[in-house]
Amino acid sequence: ATVTKVNKMTAIFRQLFSMAVSEHCYDTMFQSGHLFDIACLKLLITKGLGYGIILGSIVVKLPQIIKIFASRSSRGLSFAANLLELVAISATASYGWRRGFPFSAYGEGLFMAFQTSLIAFLTLFYSGQAVRGWGFLTLYALIMAYLMSPRAPFSWLQLLQTGSVPLTASGKLWQAWYNYRNSSTGQLSLITCLLLFLGSVARIFTSVQETGDQLVVVMYTVSTACNGIILAQISYYWNADRAARSKAE
Repeated sequence: ATVTKVNKMTAIFRQLFSMAVSEHCYDTMFQSGHLFDIACLKLLITKGLGYGIILGSIVVKLPQIIKIFASRSSRGLSFAANLLELVAISATASYGWRRGFPFSAYGEGLFMAFQTSLIAFLTLFYSGQAVRGWGFLTLYALIMAYLMSPRAPFSWLQLLQTGSVPLTASGKLWQAWYNYRNSSTGQLSLITCLLLFLGSVARIFTSVQETGDQLVVVMYTVSTACNGIILAQISYYWNADRAARSKAE
């Protein structure tokens, strides 16, 4: 009975490993005993990072959403910046889906698109534009359903993916300018911005390994640089705000 149970667990492990990494690497590492095969180790690290990013993306913007709900305010958040970021994320997710990339290479885009669209909606809602907010959500859902379907010409997705690089930069830099103009980062969440920065750094590596698509690699490189700018602003204005409060007291 014990042997049968072990065999079942081994079969389950093999199936899961083969699905997540590859059947070839299972045979190489566990059947042939080459645990330190360079190609398979590289693939294992890449897949692990990819799925780790996806798991993190499920909650990456949750601190930001909670902060908006808790304060019932969208102060310091730019709808235009969120919209540009949303278009870039949606373009990358739909492009990866239609290109048939491994889910570990683009899956976080779907979760981040949902959360970013919710933040954009809340930005409108808490600025007294509830009707526009609901209209925006409805229109976005319809557009995404079309882009993910075979009806959307692939040439459109290629164009959107190409445009995602300047869109990503524009969205992030717009938010950075908004922060600079207000001399504050308002309701921006430090945790969310830090997770976005770390995620984009890791995604550069996984994109090189899993897709080899230069457009995707460049997009994440630009995103990393822009996320770094906003992260630096949060640190700077956090200290500046604390100094101002201390001086006032």
